[in-house]
Amino acid sequence: MSEAIIRNQTVNLISKILHPLTESNLIPFPEYREIVAQLRNIANKGEPLPVVVPKLLTMEETANMLGISLANFKKQEPYLPFKRKYVGHGIRYRNTDVIKFILADSQDKQPDNDQTDNN
Repeated sequence: MSEAIIRNQTVNLISKILHPLTESNLIPFPEYREIVAQLRNIANKGEPLPVVVPKLLTMEETANMLGISLANFKKQEPYLPFKRKYVGHGIRYRNTDVIKFILADSQDKQPDNDQTDNN
């Protein structure tokens, strides 16, 4: 099975073909961005982006998603790549950022496991 179904060159070509259609309002710009993002993810990782409803999470919810304690999350929080949203005095995190971090982390670990099995 091939690693990528679609090449990055093909994605670039499709985005260049579709871009004039967004300027003439035949394709809404958010739809164009979604099409290109999905195609880029398929080209890079072999699968489309998961469909997730955007939501702001509290520190507790974010720690639960990551599978760590709240105290440990507060220690690690400055080093995590999540964008922070300030709602009043509270800090919230985008669930889409957390999910992307989790998926990227698991995909980064897979090749390492394969390499250790081959050695």
